[in-house]
Amino acid sequence: MSARVTLFSRPGCHLCDEARAVVARVCAEVGESFAEVSVDDDPELERRFGHEVPVTFVDGHQHDYWRVDPTRLRAALIADPAEGHRPER
Repeated sequence: MSARVTLFSRPGCHLCDEARAVVARVCAEVGESFAEVSVDDDPELERRFGHEVPVTFVDGHQHDYWRVDPTRLRAALIADPAEGHRPER
């Protein structure tokens, strides 16, 4: 089973550290896993997200950037992914 949440980050980024803590906490609360990918390891990811890290994706769709709102993330993870529900920002 693949992770529903992907966190795009970079080493040494304090916002990434904060986002990682929120994502880890919320995923643990709802029984989901997350994957973390460094944008520094891929030129295309660096081009796409380099100025917005941390960036979170839920079920393959961009969810947040710079900050992770735990309430929004929890709502997205509780929603049925088959329904394609993404809370409004």
